[in-house]
Amino acid sequence: MTRENSSTEADSRFEPTTDQTPLVPRALTWLVWTLFLASAGMLVFGARNGHELALGDYLAVDGLAAVMWVVVTFFSGIVHSYSRRYMAGDRGINRFFTRIFGFTLVVMVLTAANHVALFVGAWLVMGLVMASLVGHDRSWKQARAAGRLTRRYYLASSGLLAVSLAVLAWSAGTASIAGILEAVETVPTTVALVAVAGIILAAIVQSALFPFHTWLLSSMTSPTPASALMHAGFVNAGGILLTRFAPVVAEELYVMSIVVLIGAFSALLGQAMLIVQPDVKSKLASSTTAQMGFMILQCGLGYFSAAIAHLILHGCYKAYLFLSSGAPVEHTTPKGSGDTHLGFSGIAVSLLTAVGGGAIFMLLTGKAADLTIDTGLVLTLVVVLTTLTAARDILRRTALPSKFRFVSVPLVVLTAITGYALMFNAISTMLAGVPMTYAPTELTVAHYLVIVLFVGAYLVTELGWHRSSERLYVSLLNVSQPAPSTVLTTKEEYNE
Repeated sequence: MTRENSSTEADSRFEPTTDQTPLVPRALTWLVWTLFLASAGMLVFGARNGHELALGDYLAVDGLAAVMWVVVTFFSGIVHSYSRRYMAGDRGINRFFTRIFGFTLVVMVLTAANHVALFVGAWLVMGLVMASLVGHDRSWKQARAAGRLTRRYYLASSGLLAVSLAVLAWSAGTASIAGILEAVETVPTTVALVAVAGIILAAIVQSALFPFHTWLLSSMTSPTPASALMHAGFVNAGGILLTRFAPVVAEELYVMSIVVLIGAFSALLGQAMLIVQPDVKSKLASSTTAQMGFMILQCGLGYFSAAIAHLILHGCYKAYLFLSSGAPVEHTTPKGSGDTHLGFSGIAVSLLTAVGGGAIFMLLTGKAADLTIDTGLVLTLVVVLTTLTAARDILRRTALPSKFRFVSVPLVVLTAITGYALMFNAISTMLAGVPMTYAPTELTVAHYLVIVLFVGAYLVTELGWHRSSERLYVSLLNVSQPAPSTVLTTKEEYNE
Protein backbone atom coordinates (compact mmCIF):
# COMPACT_ATOMS: atom_id res chain seq x y z
CA MET A 1 0.00 0.00 0.00
CA THR A 2 1.58 3.30 -1.06
CA ARG A 3 1.49 6.44 1.02
CA GLU A 4 -0.52 8.16 -1.73
CA ASN A 5 -3.20 5.47 -1.68
CA SER A 6 -3.26 5.50 2.12
CA SER A 7 -3.81 9.26 2.10
CA THR A 8 -6.63 8.93 -0.40
CA GLU A 9 -8.36 6.28 1.73
CA ALA A 10 -8.00 8.42 4.86
CA ASP A 11 -9.49 11.42 3.02
CA SER A 12 -12.47 9.32 1.95
CA ARG A 13 -13.19 8.21 5.51
CA PHE A 14 -12.70 11.40 7.46
CA GLU A 15 -13.63 15.03 7.22
CA PRO A 16 -12.24 17.98 9.16
CA THR A 17 -13.60 18.07 12.72
CA THR A 18 -15.35 21.01 14.29
CA ASP A 19 -15.71 22.01 17.89
CA GLN A 20 -19.42 21.23 17.80
CA THR A 21 -20.74 17.66 17.78
CA PRO A 22 -23.34 17.03 15.03
CA LEU A 23 -26.99 17.12 16.06
CA VAL A 24 -27.75 13.40 15.60
CA PRO A 25 -25.05 12.12 18.02
CA ARG A 26 -25.97 14.73 20.65
CA ALA A 27 -29.70 14.04 20.41
CA LEU A 28 -29.35 10.25 20.49
CA THR A 29 -26.93 10.41 23.42
CA TRP A 30 -29.41 12.41 25.47
CA LEU A 31 -32.22 10.10 24.39
CA VAL A 32 -30.42 6.90 25.39
CA TRP A 33 -29.59 8.30 28.83
CA THR A 34 -33.26 9.20 29.19
CA LEU A 35 -34.10 5.59 28.37
CA PHE A 36 -31.66 4.48 31.06
CA LEU A 37 -33.37 6.62 33.70
CA ALA A 38 -36.79 5.34 32.62
CA SER A 39 -35.55 1.73 32.70
CA ALA A 40 -34.06 2.18 36.16
CA GLY A 41 -37.38 3.61 37.35
CA MET A 42 -39.24 0.65 35.85
CA LEU A 43 -36.85 -1.78 37.56
CA VAL A 44 -37.44 -0.13 40.94
CA PHE A 45 -41.20 -0.12 40.30
CA GLY A 46 -41.20 -3.81 39.41
CA ALA A 47 -39.04 -4.74 42.40
CA ARG A 48 -41.32 -2.89 44.83
CA ASN A 49 -44.60 -4.11 43.39
CA GLY A 50 -43.50 -7.62 42.49
CA HIS A 51 -45.27 -7.99 39.18
CA GLU A 52 -44.48 -7.65 35.50
CA LEU A 53 -45.72 -4.86 33.26
CA ALA A 54 -47.57 -5.97 30.13
CA LEU A 55 -47.23 -3.71 27.09
CA GLY A 56 -49.93 -5.15 24.87
CA ASP A 57 -50.06 -8.81 23.85
CA TYR A 58 -46.56 -8.89 22.42
CA LEU A 59 -44.38 -7.35 25.15
CA ALA A 60 -44.05 -8.16 28.85
CA VAL A 61 -41.49 -6.46 31.07
CA ASP A 62 -40.72 -9.08 33.72
CA GLY A 63 -37.66 -9.20 35.98
CA LEU A 64 -35.32 -10.41 33.25
CA ALA A 65 -36.44 -7.71 30.80
CA ALA A 66 -36.25 -4.96 33.44
CA VAL A 67 -32.73 -5.93 34.49
CA MET A 68 -31.51 -6.17 30.91
CA TRP A 69 -33.13 -2.85 29.98
CA VAL A 70 -31.09 -1.11 32.68
CA VAL A 71 -27.90 -2.92 31.64
CA VAL A 72 -28.35 -2.35 27.91
CA THR A 73 -29.25 1.35 28.17
CA PHE A 74 -26.38 1.96 30.63
CA PHE A 75 -23.81 0.32 28.34
CA SER A 76 -25.30 2.08 25.34
CA GLY A 77 -25.21 5.43 27.13
CA ILE A 78 -21.52 5.00 27.87
CA VAL A 79 -20.82 4.00 24.25
CA HIS A 80 -22.85 6.94 22.90
CA SER A 81 -21.01 9.41 25.12
CA TYR A 82 -17.60 7.90 24.32
CA SER A 83 -18.28 7.77 20.58
CA ARG A 84 -19.04 11.48 20.27
CA ARG A 85 -15.32 12.11 20.58
CA TYR A 86 -14.02 8.79 19.22
CA MET A 87 -15.98 9.01 15.96
CA ALA A 88 -15.47 12.75 15.47
CA GLY A 89 -14.47 13.44 11.86
CA ASP A 90 -15.85 10.14 10.54
CA ARG A 91 -18.08 10.83 7.53
CA GLY A 92 -20.42 8.06 8.68
CA ILE A 93 -20.86 9.39 12.22
CA ASN A 94 -24.62 9.91 11.86
CA ARG A 95 -25.01 6.44 10.38
CA PHE A 96 -22.94 4.98 13.22
CA PHE A 97 -25.01 6.67 15.94
CA THR A 98 -28.27 5.67 14.27
CA ARG A 99 -27.09 2.06 14.22
CA ILE A 100 -26.01 1.91 17.87
CA PHE A 101 -29.19 3.60 19.05
CA GLY A 102 -31.29 1.27 16.90
CA PHE A 103 -29.33 -1.68 18.30
CA THR A 104 -30.24 -0.55 21.82
CA LEU A 105 -33.94 -0.42 20.99
CA VAL A 106 -33.87 -3.84 19.31
CA VAL A 107 -32.20 -5.50 22.32
CA MET A 108 -34.82 -3.93 24.58
CA VAL A 109 -37.56 -5.38 22.37
CA LEU A 110 -35.85 -8.79 22.34
CA THR A 111 -35.64 -9.08 26.12
CA ALA A 112 -39.30 -8.10 26.58
CA ALA A 113 -40.79 -9.97 23.60
CA ASN A 114 -43.67 -12.30 24.48
CA HIS A 115 -44.38 -13.53 20.95
CA VAL A 116 -42.14 -15.91 19.03
CA ALA A 117 -42.34 -13.87 15.81
CA LEU A 118 -41.33 -10.69 17.61
CA PHE A 119 -38.53 -12.49 19.48
CA VAL A 120 -37.08 -14.02 16.30
CA GLY A 121 -37.52 -10.77 14.39
CA ALA A 122 -35.66 -8.81 17.07
CA TRP A 123 -32.91 -11.49 17.13
CA LEU A 124 -32.50 -11.19 13.36
CA VAL A 125 -32.50 -7.38 13.25
CA MET A 126 -30.07 -7.26 16.16
CA GLY A 127 -27.63 -9.40 14.16
CA LEU A 128 -28.03 -7.39 10.96
CA VAL A 129 -27.40 -4.11 12.78
CA MET A 130 -24.30 -5.51 14.48
CA ALA A 131 -23.01 -6.84 11.14
CA SER A 132 -23.42 -3.32 9.75
CA LEU A 133 -21.37 -1.95 12.67
CA VAL A 134 -18.66 -4.56 12.13
CA GLY A 135 -18.40 -3.41 8.50
CA HIS A 136 -18.86 0.28 9.34
CA ASP A 137 -15.77 1.47 7.45
CA ARG A 138 -16.92 0.67 3.93
CA SER A 139 -13.69 1.89 2.36
CA TRP A 140 -11.84 -1.11 3.86
CA LYS A 141 -12.31 -4.35 1.94
CA GLN A 142 -11.46 -6.21 5.15
CA ALA A 143 -14.28 -4.47 7.00
CA ARG A 144 -16.72 -5.32 4.21
CA ALA A 145 -15.57 -8.95 4.34
CA ALA A 146 -15.96 -9.05 8.12
CA GLY A 147 -19.45 -7.62 7.82
CA ARG A 148 -20.43 -10.30 5.30
CA LEU A 149 -18.90 -13.07 7.42
CA THR A 150 -20.62 -12.02 10.65
CA ARG A 151 -23.90 -11.54 8.78
CA ARG A 152 -23.78 -15.18 7.63
CA TYR A 153 -23.28 -16.39 11.20
CA TYR A 154 -26.10 -14.20 12.51
CA LEU A 155 -28.46 -15.35 9.76
CA ALA A 156 -27.66 -18.97 10.60
CA SER A 157 -28.34 -18.29 14.27
CA SER A 158 -31.64 -16.58 13.43
CA GLY A 159 -32.67 -19.44 11.15
CA LEU A 160 -32.01 -22.04 13.85
CA LEU A 161 -33.95 -20.01 16.38
CA ALA A 162 -36.87 -19.41 13.99
CA VAL A 163 -37.27 -23.13 13.23
CA SER A 164 -36.99 -24.09 16.90
CA LEU A 165 -39.56 -21.59 18.16
CA ALA A 166 -41.89 -22.33 15.25
CA VAL A 167 -41.81 -26.02 16.19
CA LEU A 168 -42.53 -25.20 19.83
CA ALA A 169 -45.34 -22.80 18.95
CA TRP A 170 -46.95 -25.35 16.62
CA SER A 171 -46.74 -28.14 19.19
CA ALA A 172 -47.91 -26.02 22.13
CA GLY A 173 -50.71 -24.45 20.13
CA THR A 174 -49.73 -20.89 20.98
CA ALA A 175 -47.28 -18.29 19.71
CA SER A 176 -47.00 -16.65 23.12
CA ILE A 177 -43.68 -17.34 24.83
CA ALA A 178 -45.37 -17.39 28.23
CA GLY A 179 -47.95 -19.83 26.85
CA ILE A 180 -45.26 -22.11 25.42
CA LEU A 181 -43.40 -22.23 28.74
CA GLU A 182 -46.62 -23.08 30.58
CA ALA A 183 -47.48 -25.85 28.11
CA VAL A 184 -43.96 -27.29 27.81
CA GLU A 185 -44.98 -30.56 29.51
CA THR A 186 -47.54 -31.20 26.78
CA VAL A 187 -44.94 -30.95 24.01
CA PRO A 188 -43.85 -34.40 22.72
CA THR A 189 -40.32 -35.33 23.77
CA THR A 190 -39.01 -35.65 20.20
CA VAL A 191 -40.38 -32.25 19.23
CA ALA A 192 -38.97 -30.68 22.38
CA LEU A 193 -35.50 -32.16 21.73
CA VAL A 194 -35.45 -30.83 18.15
CA ALA A 195 -36.42 -27.37 19.42
CA VAL A 196 -33.90 -27.49 22.26
CA ALA A 197 -31.10 -28.49 19.88
CA GLY A 198 -31.85 -25.46 17.71
CA ILE A 199 -32.08 -23.12 20.70
CA ILE A 200 -28.74 -24.33 22.09
CA LEU A 201 -27.04 -24.04 18.70
CA ALA A 202 -28.42 -20.52 18.24
CA ALA A 203 -27.11 -19.61 21.70
CA ILE A 204 -23.58 -20.89 21.13
CA VAL A 205 -23.34 -19.30 17.67
CA GLN A 206 -24.40 -15.93 19.08
CA SER A 207 -22.05 -16.22 22.05
CA ALA A 208 -19.08 -17.17 19.83
CA LEU A 209 -18.41 -20.53 21.45
CA PHE A 210 -16.29 -23.17 19.72
CA PRO A 211 -16.51 -23.93 16.81
CA PHE A 212 -18.36 -20.70 15.98
CA HIS A 213 -15.84 -18.34 17.62
CA THR A 214 -14.32 -17.29 14.28
CA TRP A 215 -16.90 -14.56 13.70
CA LEU A 216 -15.87 -12.78 16.91
CA LEU A 217 -12.15 -13.00 16.13
CA SER A 218 -12.92 -11.65 12.63
CA SER A 219 -15.00 -8.70 13.89
CA MET A 220 -12.04 -6.56 14.93
CA THR A 221 -12.68 -4.28 11.95
CA SER A 222 -15.55 -2.71 13.88
CA PRO A 223 -14.97 0.63 15.60
CA THR A 224 -13.88 0.02 19.19
CA PRO A 225 -17.14 1.43 20.67
CA ALA A 226 -19.09 -1.12 18.61
CA SER A 227 -16.91 -3.89 20.03
CA ALA A 228 -17.79 -2.63 23.50
CA LEU A 229 -21.48 -2.47 22.59
CA MET A 230 -21.39 -6.16 21.63
CA HIS A 231 -21.43 -6.91 25.36
CA ALA A 232 -24.74 -5.09 25.82
CA GLY A 233 -26.92 -8.10 25.14
CA PHE A 234 -25.45 -9.33 21.84
CA VAL A 235 -22.52 -11.69 22.28
CA ASN A 236 -24.00 -12.61 25.67
CA ALA A 237 -27.49 -13.03 24.20
CA GLY A 238 -26.94 -16.80 24.36
CA GLY A 239 -27.32 -16.61 28.13
CA ILE A 240 -30.46 -14.50 27.79
CA LEU A 241 -31.93 -16.99 25.29
CA LEU A 242 -31.27 -20.03 27.48
CA THR A 243 -32.61 -18.23 30.55
CA ARG A 244 -35.78 -17.16 28.77
CA PHE A 245 -36.45 -20.73 27.61
CA ALA A 246 -35.06 -22.46 30.71
CA PRO A 247 -38.16 -24.67 31.25
CA VAL A 248 -37.62 -26.15 27.79
CA VAL A 249 -33.83 -26.48 27.99
CA ALA A 250 -33.79 -27.92 31.53
CA GLU A 251 -36.42 -30.57 30.82
CA GLU A 252 -33.84 -33.33 30.26
CA LEU A 253 -30.80 -33.91 32.49
CA TYR A 254 -28.56 -35.18 29.68
CA VAL A 255 -29.30 -32.05 27.63
CA MET A 256 -28.14 -29.89 30.55
CA SER A 257 -25.01 -32.08 30.84
CA ILE A 258 -24.24 -31.47 27.16
CA VAL A 259 -24.61 -27.71 27.71
CA VAL A 260 -22.17 -27.98 30.63
CA LEU A 261 -19.58 -29.74 28.45
CA ILE A 262 -19.98 -27.21 25.63
CA GLY A 263 -19.55 -24.28 28.00
CA ALA A 264 -16.61 -25.82 29.87
CA PHE A 265 -14.69 -26.69 26.70
CA SER A 266 -15.15 -23.21 25.22
CA ALA A 267 -14.17 -21.60 28.53
CA LEU A 268 -10.90 -23.54 28.65
CA LEU A 269 -10.18 -23.09 24.93
CA GLY A 270 -10.86 -19.35 25.02
CA GLN A 271 -8.55 -18.95 27.99
CA ALA A 272 -5.85 -20.94 26.18
CA MET A 273 -6.24 -18.92 22.97
CA LEU A 274 -5.69 -15.77 25.00
CA ILE A 275 -2.08 -16.81 25.56
CA VAL A 276 -1.12 -16.72 21.86
CA GLN A 277 -2.88 -13.53 20.74
CA PRO A 278 -0.50 -10.78 19.55
CA ASP A 279 -2.75 -7.70 19.93
CA VAL A 280 -5.05 -6.20 22.53
CA LYS A 281 -8.40 -6.57 20.77
CA SER A 282 -7.74 -10.19 19.79
CA LYS A 283 -6.85 -10.96 23.40
CA LEU A 284 -10.13 -9.38 24.49
CA ALA A 285 -12.04 -11.41 21.89
CA SER A 286 -10.47 -14.67 23.09
CA SER A 287 -11.24 -13.70 26.67
CA THR A 288 -14.86 -13.08 25.65
CA THR A 289 -15.11 -16.60 24.20
CA ALA A 290 -13.82 -17.95 27.51
CA GLN A 291 -16.23 -15.88 29.59
CA MET A 292 -19.19 -16.75 27.39
CA GLY A 293 -18.22 -20.38 27.90
CA PHE A 294 -18.46 -19.83 31.66
CA MET A 295 -21.85 -18.20 31.15
CA ILE A 296 -23.20 -21.14 29.15
CA LEU A 297 -21.64 -23.50 31.72
CA GLN A 298 -23.65 -21.80 34.46
CA CYS A 299 -26.82 -22.23 32.40
CA GLY A 300 -26.04 -25.94 32.04
CA LEU A 301 -25.57 -26.21 35.80
CA GLY A 302 -29.09 -24.85 36.23
CA TYR A 303 -27.98 -21.52 37.68
CA PHE A 304 -29.52 -19.27 35.06
CA SER A 305 -29.63 -16.27 37.41
CA ALA A 306 -25.88 -16.74 37.99
CA ALA A 307 -25.40 -16.65 34.21
CA ILE A 308 -27.27 -13.33 34.02
CA ALA A 309 -25.18 -11.91 36.88
CA HIS A 310 -22.05 -13.12 35.09
CA LEU A 311 -22.97 -11.55 31.76
CA ILE A 312 -23.68 -8.21 33.49
CA LEU A 313 -20.41 -8.12 35.43
CA HIS A 314 -18.37 -9.39 32.50
CA GLY A 315 -20.12 -6.97 30.15
CA CYS A 316 -19.21 -4.01 32.36
CA TYR A 317 -15.60 -5.12 32.67
CA LYS A 318 -15.09 -6.09 29.02
CA ALA A 319 -16.76 -2.93 27.69
CA TYR A 320 -14.34 -0.92 29.84
CA LEU A 321 -11.38 -2.91 28.52
CA PHE A 322 -12.41 -2.34 24.89
CA LEU A 323 -12.95 1.39 25.40
CA SER A 324 -9.55 1.68 27.10
CA SER A 325 -7.74 -0.64 24.67
CA GLY A 326 -5.78 2.23 23.17
CA ALA A 327 -4.05 3.00 26.47
CA PRO A 328 -1.24 0.39 26.04
CA VAL A 329 -0.09 2.22 22.91
CA GLU A 330 1.23 4.98 25.17
CA HIS A 331 3.85 2.64 26.66
CA THR A 332 6.79 3.03 24.31
CA THR A 333 9.48 1.29 26.34
CA PRO A 334 9.36 -2.34 27.45
CA LYS A 335 9.24 -2.97 31.15
CA GLY A 336 9.92 -6.04 33.20
CA SER A 337 6.98 -8.13 34.30
CA GLY A 338 7.65 -7.28 37.92
CA ASP A 339 6.54 -10.76 38.95
CA THR A 340 7.79 -11.93 42.32
CA HIS A 341 8.27 -15.48 43.55
CA LEU A 342 5.43 -16.52 45.80
CA GLY A 343 7.30 -18.85 48.09
CA PHE A 344 5.61 -21.04 50.68
CA SER A 345 3.88 -18.10 52.37
CA GLY A 346 2.45 -16.81 49.10
CA ILE A 347 1.15 -20.25 48.11
CA ALA A 348 -0.44 -20.69 51.56
CA VAL A 349 -2.10 -17.27 51.38
CA SER A 350 -3.43 -18.02 47.88
CA LEU A 351 -4.91 -21.34 48.99
CA LEU A 352 -6.48 -19.86 52.11
CA THR A 353 -7.92 -16.99 50.06
CA ALA A 354 -9.42 -19.48 47.59
CA VAL A 355 -10.99 -21.55 50.36
CA GLY A 356 -12.27 -18.37 51.99
CA GLY A 357 -13.74 -17.20 48.69
CA GLY A 358 -15.60 -20.48 48.23
CA ALA A 359 -16.86 -20.37 51.82
CA ILE A 360 -18.08 -16.77 51.48
CA PHE A 361 -19.85 -17.58 48.23
CA MET A 362 -21.58 -20.60 49.75
CA LEU A 363 -22.55 -18.71 52.89
CA LEU A 364 -23.96 -15.63 51.17
CA THR A 365 -25.83 -17.55 48.48
CA GLY A 366 -27.34 -20.02 50.94
CA LYS A 367 -25.48 -23.06 49.66
CA ALA A 368 -23.77 -23.61 53.00
CA ALA A 369 -27.14 -24.42 54.59
CA ASP A 370 -28.05 -26.75 51.72
CA LEU A 371 -25.95 -29.90 51.90
CA THR A 372 -27.47 -31.37 48.74
CA ILE A 373 -24.87 -32.84 46.40
CA ASP A 374 -25.76 -31.14 43.12
CA THR A 375 -24.32 -28.87 40.43
CA GLY A 376 -23.89 -26.12 43.01
CA LEU A 377 -20.62 -27.86 43.93
CA VAL A 378 -19.28 -27.33 40.40
CA LEU A 379 -20.23 -23.65 40.51
CA THR A 380 -18.50 -23.30 43.88
CA LEU A 381 -15.40 -25.03 42.50
CA VAL A 382 -15.32 -22.51 39.65
CA VAL A 383 -15.45 -19.71 42.24
CA VAL A 384 -12.62 -21.33 44.23
CA LEU A 385 -10.36 -21.75 41.19
CA THR A 386 -11.11 -18.20 40.02
CA THR A 387 -10.26 -16.86 43.48
CA LEU A 388 -7.08 -18.92 43.61
CA THR A 389 -5.94 -17.65 40.20
CA ALA A 390 -6.74 -14.03 41.03
CA ALA A 391 -4.98 -14.15 44.40
CA ARG A 392 -1.90 -15.82 42.91
CA ASP A 393 -1.61 -13.35 40.03
CA ILE A 394 -2.04 -10.27 42.22
CA LEU A 395 0.45 -11.55 44.79
CA ARG A 396 3.01 -12.12 42.03
CA ARG A 397 2.61 -8.72 40.42
CA THR A 398 2.14 -6.38 43.33
CA ALA A 399 5.16 -4.40 44.50
CA LEU A 400 3.97 -4.06 48.09
CA PRO A 401 6.13 -5.43 50.93
CA SER A 402 5.24 -8.97 51.99
CA LYS A 403 3.59 -8.02 55.27
CA PHE A 404 1.16 -5.71 53.43
CA ARG A 405 0.79 -7.97 50.42
CA PHE A 406 -0.36 -11.00 52.39
CA VAL A 407 -3.07 -8.95 54.09
CA SER A 408 -4.25 -6.52 51.43
CA VAL A 409 -4.48 -8.98 48.53
CA PRO A 410 -6.80 -11.48 50.27
CA LEU A 411 -8.89 -8.56 51.49
CA VAL A 412 -9.31 -7.18 47.96
CA VAL A 413 -10.03 -10.59 46.39
CA LEU A 414 -12.50 -11.66 49.09
CA THR A 415 -14.27 -8.30 48.81
CA ALA A 416 -14.70 -8.94 45.09
CA ILE A 417 -16.11 -12.43 45.76
CA THR A 418 -18.49 -10.92 48.30
CA GLY A 419 -19.64 -8.42 45.69
CA TYR A 420 -20.21 -11.22 43.17
CA ALA A 421 -22.25 -13.23 45.69
CA LEU A 422 -24.37 -10.20 46.56
CA MET A 423 -24.87 -9.49 42.86
CA PHE A 424 -25.94 -13.10 42.37
CA ASN A 425 -28.48 -12.75 45.18
CA ALA A 426 -29.80 -9.46 43.82
CA ILE A 427 -30.26 -10.83 40.31
CA SER A 428 -31.90 -13.98 41.70
CA THR A 429 -34.38 -11.78 43.58
CA MET A 430 -35.13 -9.70 40.50
CA LEU A 431 -35.66 -12.84 38.41
CA ALA A 432 -37.80 -14.60 41.02
CA GLY A 433 -40.87 -14.43 38.78
CA VAL A 434 -39.06 -15.79 35.71
CA PRO A 435 -39.62 -19.57 35.29
CA MET A 436 -36.79 -21.87 36.42
CA THR A 437 -33.94 -19.37 36.84
CA TYR A 438 -32.75 -21.66 39.63
CA ALA A 439 -32.78 -25.31 38.60
CA PRO A 440 -29.69 -27.18 39.86
CA THR A 441 -29.44 -30.80 38.80
CA GLU A 442 -27.84 -33.92 40.21
CA LEU A 443 -24.24 -34.60 39.31
CA THR A 444 -23.49 -36.75 36.26
CA VAL A 445 -20.36 -38.13 34.62
CA ALA A 446 -20.19 -34.92 32.58
CA HIS A 447 -19.90 -32.82 35.74
CA TYR A 448 -17.11 -34.95 37.19
CA LEU A 449 -15.31 -34.73 33.85
CA VAL A 450 -15.59 -30.93 33.95
CA ILE A 451 -14.15 -30.90 37.47
CA VAL A 452 -11.18 -32.97 36.30
CA LEU A 453 -10.66 -30.72 33.26
CA PHE A 454 -10.75 -27.50 35.28
CA VAL A 455 -8.41 -28.76 37.99
CA GLY A 456 -6.11 -30.29 35.38
CA ALA A 457 -6.02 -27.08 33.34
CA TYR A 458 -5.17 -25.09 36.46
CA LEU A 459 -2.29 -27.42 37.38
CA VAL A 460 -0.91 -27.45 33.82
CA THR A 461 -0.95 -23.64 33.75
CA GLU A 462 0.46 -23.26 37.24
CA LEU A 463 3.34 -25.66 36.54
CA GLY A 464 4.02 -24.09 33.14
CA TRP A 465 3.75 -27.37 31.23
CA HIS A 466 1.78 -25.69 28.45
CA ARG A 467 4.81 -23.57 27.55
CA SER A 468 6.92 -26.60 26.64
CA SER A 469 4.66 -27.91 23.87
CA GLU A 470 5.25 -26.46 20.41
CA ARG A 471 2.40 -28.55 19.03
CA LEU A 472 -0.04 -27.02 21.53
CA TYR A 473 1.18 -23.53 20.65
CA VAL A 474 0.70 -24.10 16.92
CA SER A 475 -2.73 -25.70 17.45
CA LEU A 476 -3.91 -22.75 19.53
CA LEU A 477 -2.52 -20.34 16.98
CA ASN A 478 -4.37 -22.12 14.17
CA VAL A 479 -7.71 -22.39 15.94
CA SER A 480 -7.63 -18.71 16.94
CA GLN A 481 -7.04 -17.29 13.45
CA PRO A 482 -9.67 -14.89 12.05
CA ALA A 483 -10.93 -15.35 8.50
CA PRO A 484 -8.02 -14.37 6.16
CA SER A 485 -10.17 -11.89 4.23
CA THR A 486 -10.78 -9.87 7.42
CA VAL A 487 -7.15 -9.42 8.47
CA LEU A 488 -6.39 -5.70 8.35
CA THR A 489 -2.65 -5.85 7.80
CA THR A 490 -0.64 -8.33 5.76
CA LYS A 491 3.00 -8.17 4.68
CA GLU A 492 1.93 -7.68 1.03
CA GLU A 493 0.38 -4.34 1.97
CA TYR A 494 3.56 -2.85 3.39
CA ASN A 495 5.19 -0.11 1.33
CA GLU A 496 8.61 -1.57 0.73
